[in-house]
Amino acid sequence: MNKALAVVALGLSLSLAAHAQPIYRTTDAQGNVVFTDNPEGGGEAVTLDPLTVVPSPAETAGMAPAVQGGQGGQGEPDAAAPGQPFMPYDRFGILSPAQEETLPTGAAGNVQVTLGIQPELREDHRVRLLVDGRVSQSAMHTDTFMLNNLARGEHVLQAELLDDGGAVRHRTSPVTLYVQRASVNLPRNPNNPSG
Repeated sequence: MNKALAVVALGLSLSLAAHAQPIYRTTDAQGNVVFTDNPEGGGEAVTLDPLTVVPSPAETAGMAPAVQGGQGGQGEPDAAAPGQPFMPYDRFGILSPAQEETLPTGAAGNVQVTLGIQPELREDHRVRLLVDGRVSQSAMHTDTFMLNNLARGEHVLQAELLDDGGAVRHRTSPVTLYVQRASVNLPRNPNNPSG
């Protein structure tokens, strides 16, 4: 039911945005939110943000390919030029470590984080790494990061895509990593002097 309402609301917003008519939000007897162009229902006027439209790969197939090296030719459109719809990548995610992977004690909390970015990262884009929601690595033009000396326990990794102005344009799905570290406090640890 909610999906149907969302589709109706989206359809209304598209058609109304094209005609620049106001949209009103009301609630029906069952508590469902209803969007309408009829102000007589006693609804609240709603201002919608413009929709972001990203062409499908089939639609962009006819576009001119991006020139290698990020330099567009004179008079020739560059499909990857700034101002084109985001997301300019078919894939942007963390390849390794895998979701819920456990980093063994012998790794000493060191792990390489590899991103899958297809096509290659544009020259004007940067990527930065977040560990537990905090920036761990500053923005760089790379798809590989090295984390050193992670503490024992659970960590959540994410990467953010930054445009040429430094604005975050996309964030990967979170990847949970478990880190094991040696401790003299563990009873079965051979390094425990009391054991």
